Amino acid sequence: MEIRRFILKRLIEICIIFFVILTVLFLLFHLSPGDPVTKMVDPTMTPEDAEHLIDQLGLNQPLWLQYIYYLKNFFSGNFGTSFHYGEPVFAVILNRLPNTIVLFTTAIILSAFVGIFFGKIASWHKGKQTDTWITLGALICHTIFLPWLALLMIWVFAFKVGWFPLNGMISPEVWTNPSAGLWHKLLDVIHHMILPLATLFCIHFGSYLLIMRSSMLDTLKEDYILTARAKGLDEKVIRNRHAAPNAALPVVTSVGLSLAFSINGGALTETVFSWPGIGRELVFAVSNNDYPLAMASFLLIAIVVLLANLVVDVLYAYLDPRIRY
Repeated sequence: MEIRRFILKRLIEICIIFFVILTVLFLLFHLSPGDPVTKMVDPTMTPEDAEHLIDQLGLNQPLWLQYIYYLKNFFSGNFGTSFHYGEPVFAVILNRLPNTIVLFTTAIILSAFVGIFFGKIASWHKGKQTDTWITLGALICHTIFLPWLALLMIWVFAFKVGWFPLNGMISPEVWTNPSAGLWHKLLDVIHHMILPLATLFCIHFGSYLLIMRSSMLDTLKEDYILTARAKGLDEKVIRNRHAAPNAALPVVTSVGLSLAFSINGGALTETVFSWPGIGRELVFAVSNNDYPLAMASFLLIAIVVLLANLVVDVLYAYLDPRIRY
């Protein structure tokens, strides 16, 4: 009964937070300077055509009335039409979302596995050279400036060496070739994905390793670890079967939240590598005053992050009843 009351309380809080986010986003975009009509595709639009377009989009209505229509459309599943693309916002997001999920999910899961593995080794060799070098590498990866790393990757491996493409997700000559098979196209996508994947891996790897190392050091001090040693269990068994699974819980939580936040596509990463995902589309929509597309992208991020926090809160409340209070 207590866990149900806790979940209901968190749901009410999330609904209130989401409504606040919904309102703030509307005000920010509609009160920001700039006219979306002047940034439409056709630069030769006459003042009469522009006025007619503003009337069609409802931008000449009072702000409170636009807000009412905005709420009504949102709760009916109508996110409007993109000012730039002239397509439904939902279709634009649906077209970009898989690209973001593939890139960032792969990077986060891969960096989590490697970070947990090396964090476990570093903690087991605390104070030794192995721990020093692994921790130093993790600190460098964790503190490195992402845009600088991304540009360095492009300059070295794409421009100078020429091993990878400079930008984009696919090669047009491959995907327009009728004789190119599915496997050939898949390899082309992987080839384009290696540089942004390596960049994201370096950024996330360091944080997961440091979290795992710290958690593992705390776990090794627990009584059940001393009991396992007193029973004469092998050190590798103690490390891998007893200490590591419990120590990895904070990392799993961090990974879950990272996956939720990755829905924004890491605007910087996707912009630098010209990866056609949600993050790059969000930057484009904001810079071009494409209100419907930008607001829908931000709301998608907010929904996923709030739900991820809810899942984490419920899991912690289930595992530790003290949190329910």
